[in-house]
Amino acid sequence: MPTVSFPARAPGHTLDGGWDRRLASGVVAPDRTIDLHGHTLSSAHAALDRGVAQAIAHGDRVILLVTGKPPRPESHRPHARGAIRASIEDWLRLSRHAGAIAAIRGAHPRHGGTGALYVILRRQRATNS
Repeated sequence: MPTVSFPARAPGHTLDGGWDRRLASGVVAPDRTIDLHGHTLSSAHAALDRGVAQAIAHGDRVILLVTGKPPRPESHRPHARGAIRASIEDWLRLSRHAGAIAAIRGAHPRHGGTGALYVILRRQRATNS
């Protein structure tokens, strides 16, 4: 299960242990699902960018990102599967949305296990106008 944290905007601004426990136990219900099955690398990147933008606009906190399972170690063609999955971390880290992402975690088996990831978005602060 990957644990990727994105740079915090302020010191100490990371997920707390409660988040990780709830994610690991599968009790967190995703607010949105982005399914990248059947996409090319290019169309998956565009769908991911569009989906994260929509999630941020709607105030979602947890995105279930369905990537498909990574290639099996015994596979004779490991390059034939898992290209999208292998690109996700870089795409998100370098995206225009990187500042809104708190962390990426592996999904619970009920949400796809090794074939999916949770993208946790930072809580949006209310602005006083």
